[in-house]
Order: sequence, then C-alpha cells, then structure tokens
Amino acid sequence: MIVLNGEQRERDGATIVELLADLGVEERARGVAVAVNGEIVPRAEWPSHRVDPGDRVEALSAMQGG
Repeated sequence: MIVLNGEQRERDGATIVELLADLGVEERARGVAVAVNGEIVPRAEWPSHRVDPGDRVEALSAMQGG
C-alpha cells in the first residue's frame, strides 16, 4: 500500500510513469513534479523509479494564474 496524493492505493512496485498514468497525467506533460517521501524524483528517473510499500508520493502540476 502506498499513499498517492493523499489517497491510499495498492500500487506497490509501480513506476512513477505508471502512477502518473493512474492520475491521467502524460509522462511528457510540462510543469509536473513528483516527490517520493519528500524527495523530488528527477524526470529522467520516472520510468525506472519504483515505489515501495509505505511510500508517500506527491504529483504536482504547476498552474498558471495569480
């Protein structure tokens, strides 16, 4: 079990790319950042970075506006 953007999910072993797909976010989308357990994961590592049970993953998108 992991926590993805505040929600528990059964996605142990999933890659960052797979988790983003679960959220409907394209791997190549601009303005997206991902942190695992409070540490930013570089975009180049998304296809190979797998999450472990208990990991907390936050996927954030920059929004324009003021």
